[in-house]
Amino acid sequence: MEFRDVVRRRRMVRDYDPDRPVPAEVRERLLEHAIRAPSAGFSQGWAFLVLETAEERDRFWAATTDGGTPDGWLTRMRRAPLLVVPLSHKAAYLDRYAEPDKGWTDRDEARWPVPYWDVDTGMASLLMLLTAVDEGLAAAFFGVPPERLDSFRAAFGVPAAYSPVGCLSIGYAGAEDRRSPSLKRGRRGVEEVVHRGRW
Repeated sequence: MEFRDVVRRRRMVRDYDPDRPVPAEVRERLLEHAIRAPSAGFSQGWAFLVLETAEERDRFWAATTDGGTPDGWLTRMRRAPLLVVPLSHKAAYLDRYAEPDKGWTDRDEARWPVPYWDVDTGMASLLMLLTAVDEGLAAAFFGVPPERLDSFRAAFGVPAAYSPVGCLSIGYAGAEDRRSPSLKRGRRGVEEVVHRGRW
């Protein structure tokens, strides 16, 4: 598929065919492409929790939802045969920039105008989303509710130094996939968001 077609076809899919698992070789390509993302100082402060068995996925949904009757969104999302939780590792960046070639020996977070550990992990996530399209798969990126972070960490033994930036659901699109009502807002055009030379 041409790259421009991959970009144009990328969208968040919220329903999956539960009977079609993601082939192992495709899963590995998703992860191999993720680690090709840029990272400040080549810090590579990311990790990826891969959940593909029914037990692992059920444990994820139990840890990150309230346990009540699932709504339509959750019912469809739970059909995804593959979940990947990208986690950022801030200490990797603070340590990297304290090395001699960078010279910030104090590891002061104030030197970072934005949390590049989260930005870079987000870029790795986008590469997985684009790879999914290129492989003929469907995918979505969604957040882990802040009030469920402790239960998520406990369910999977995630160290405190790693923070989930979200979760990717991946699989083949299901029959009930529908476009998000948010799309009624329309995509903002280039002329609305690009400022050339000055604001």
